[in-house]
Amino acid sequence: MPTSIDLPHGGYRKLIAYRKSETLYQGTVVFCRRFLPPHGDRTVDQMVQAARSCKQNIAEGSAAAGTSSETEIKLTGVARATLDELREDYLDRLRASGNEPWGTEDERLKAARTFAKEHPDWDDWREIFETRPEETLCNLMIVLCHQEYALLSGMIKRQEEVFRKNGGIRERMHAARTETRAEEWDKAMYSRLDLAKTPEELSQRASDMRSALERAVLSISHRKGWK
Repeated sequence: MPTSIDLPHGGYRKLIAYRKSETLYQGTVVFCRRFLPPHGDRTVDQMVQAARSCKQNIAEGSAAAGTSSETEIKLTGVARATLDELREDYLDRLRASGNEPWGTEDERLKAARTFAKEHPDWDDWREIFETRPEETLCNLMIVLCHQEYALLSGMIKRQEEVFRKNGGIRERMHAARTETRAEEWDKAMYSRLDLAKTPEELSQRASDMRSALERAVLSISHRKGWK
């Protein structure tokens, strides 16, 4: 099969990581509307932008995957990095109100982890974010950030494996050109043989080609220092 320059890409809307990033974004928008002032607080812009950056970089990385695995890995890494910022914002909101994140033995945390794992889509969270108190939503968002971080880490690992297997676009273009030249060489050799008018001429042409090929092999071996 000929080397493909353009790798499979797209389809990011089906990814659990992308669906969960949409929940993070929509949830942040609702959270800010309910609990933060609409004007004069830079925290609103920072939180919404961080949540949006996660979602958008997943989408852009998926689109770039067809031609540049390096760009896909970089953008997925940016998406993951924004989660640290978003998680810190929710931790700050908790502590500003005199609360702390749910502990590892807290039944609320265990229930939240299970629900978040089984329900990545915003439709499953909409009513929760419209009705629950601020402390609860901060903790839920921290859970979502942790799970999304793990999903994106897994994506980066798989993307790195694809890069190691297929290389970058330069490597794939070089391989494709090499294959094309090889095909052209094969066609040229066949044409030269096919021009023979008699069995004797065909045999002579084949002998000349073998001699030329042997000289080429010796020349390349000598140039590369091979014995």
